[in-house]
Amino acid sequence: MRLDPRPSADPTPPQRTAWARNLAAPVRGFLQAETGGAVVLVLAAIAALIWANSPWPDSYEHVWETDLSITLGDHALHTDLRGWVNEGLMALFFLVVGLEAKRELDQGELRERARLTIPVMAAVGGMACTVGIYFLFNAGGPGQEGWGAAMSTDTALALGALAIVTPAAAVRVRVFLLTMVVVDDLVALAVIGIFYSEDVSLVALGIAILLFAILIALRYVPRGRTPLVVGVGIGMWLAMFQSGVDPVISGLAIGLVTTSYPPNRDDLERATELTRSFREQPTVELATAAQRKIAGAISPNERLQHSLHPWTTYVIVPLFALANAGIAIDGDVLSAAAGSSITLGIFLGYVVGKPIGIVGASFLASRKVLGGTRPAVTWPILTGAGAAAGVGFTLSLLIATLAFHDGELLDQAKIGILASAIVSPVTAWVAFAITRRLPAQMRARQLGNVAETLIDLADDVDPARDHVRGDPDAIVTVVEYADFECPFCGRAEPTIRELMANAGADHLRYVFRHLPLADVHPHAQMAAEASEAAAAQGAFWEMHDRLYEHQEQLTPKDLIGHARELGLDVERFTSDLRERRYLKRIERDVDSADESGVSGTPSFFINGRRHHGVYDIEALRAAVRTAKTRAKSQRLVAGD
Repeated sequence: MRLDPRPSADPTPPQRTAWARNLAAPVRGFLQAETGGAVVLVLAAIAALIWANSPWPDSYEHVWETDLSITLGDHALHTDLRGWVNEGLMALFFLVVGLEAKRELDQGELRERARLTIPVMAAVGGMACTVGIYFLFNAGGPGQEGWGAAMSTDTALALGALAIVTPAAAVRVRVFLLTMVVVDDLVALAVIGIFYSEDVSLVALGIAILLFAILIALRYVPRGRTPLVVGVGIGMWLAMFQSGVDPVISGLAIGLVTTSYPPNRDDLERATELTRSFREQPTVELATAAQRKIAGAISPNERLQHSLHPWTTYVIVPLFALANAGIAIDGDVLSAAAGSSITLGIFLGYVVGKPIGIVGASFLASRKVLGGTRPAVTWPILTGAGAAAGVGFTLSLLIATLAFHDGELLDQAKIGILASAIVSPVTAWVAFAITRRLPAQMRARQLGNVAETLIDLADDVDPARDHVRGDPDAIVTVVEYADFECPFCGRAEPTIRELMANAGADHLRYVFRHLPLADVHPHAQMAAEASEAAAAQGAFWEMHDRLYEHQEQLTPKDLIGHARELGLDVERFTSDLRERRYLKRIERDVDSADESGVSGTPSFFINGRRHHGVYDIEALRAAVRTAKTRAKSQRLVAGD
């Protein structure tokens, strides 16, 4: 007897499928890189201060004021070394910020546009309050022009400070802060373009706008557009450079129009076919085609982030700090700064104004009478995030160098910026320490009043259809999409067992759903159907456990042997497999996986929310614990 393990060709395939091993969440990777980069950034700033106060202090300015020009015929790009860092390399940093903002808008927490209201209002409120405090000290004085230096939160340092004072699982508050600082950066760059750009060339600016329109149009070119996009992007930066408007704006604009999307079925299957063809016939042509197809399956947004983010985080931004944070500090400089309205305006604006403005604006934006929604985080947590947002560095230094041409005033601004970068993380630590000491009942009520988590799971759990372990009425549900031949699923299975044992059956239910990746695991489809044939005889979980224990034995003959060992009716089991009676049952699970945006196995959903990243026992236990706390809090609020 021969059982054909190939899927039927009759059913219409869905447009998306899961294919490779589960990838880490881009936003989590972004946050981890930013927080790690904060350490390098701080070290670079310290190095700049040491250099500027070394026995050779003049060498600091001498190096960074070195002229560097690029000449082509009669045309030349001319600025000093600091200018190339501030206006050239930093454009790549803001490109990455724009890319992450676009990814969140397309696929992340912000795909529900109503959730933009509070972080946008919080960003605007924080900036307005800091600028207002700065003007209280400097309106009508020599420091009035520097108001823009008291606006923007530094992305890396703020996220780094938040990582130090919050647990690793607190991704939601960091996403909230990231959204705020992206808006912050947008406004700050607009301020640079409008208020701190001199001798603007309308012709060059018009060319930059035209090139930007061409860049948007290139999104609809089906293939071969990468060289064109690179050329147009460089041309846009050159036009902005010549226009007199700070060209870093071009980076953010390009990032915000670079789309992010999950891979689709056709691209992934074609990539698999090309890879297999290369394995059978290893030629340069097939290697190139497979490489291009595999890369093309990932969105341009994520490819650019993957390529640029390490460079911007660990090289470009620290280089910017090295070029701009150096200041010769002595008694006279500190004395002047202590009584300087510029230093006080920047320092108090960030340390006091930022958290007040963020919390106040968020409160107004959440009022029902104004059509507001609930915040994504609790008010005590939001206060701590507001304190962490009081770290001004990258854009603050950039604007300060544009606003102050007098060296003494610039030094006073730098001291205010550096002081706020030191004090604000301490303030955030105090705020979170107080939050942790609030009564448990109060914290639970706060948690129950935040916005509900976006549900990623497209198909609700149906106890009549789904395979469920644990208490059907548990407040936490873990859904796994898995493949019996997938080695990573095999490694995750003991973790799930341990999680169930530690959580207790009354606290957790586990749901198994099929996602056989037939293009990479040839026996997975038949193994899935075998488990359903066993389920028809009341032995799904027995077959489930046995298949994972014998992942190398999944041929039709092996499957029949497993059924015999489990004491099943082998004749009925064999007939079910031959007739493919449970193919539709497997396809329903695959369809639900595709609709939920699953990209590989194993993929986990906890109370409907996609679990990204590692799936070891500690990571899953932390995610379950968070889901349990939130569910209990929501029940408490509903009960009131």
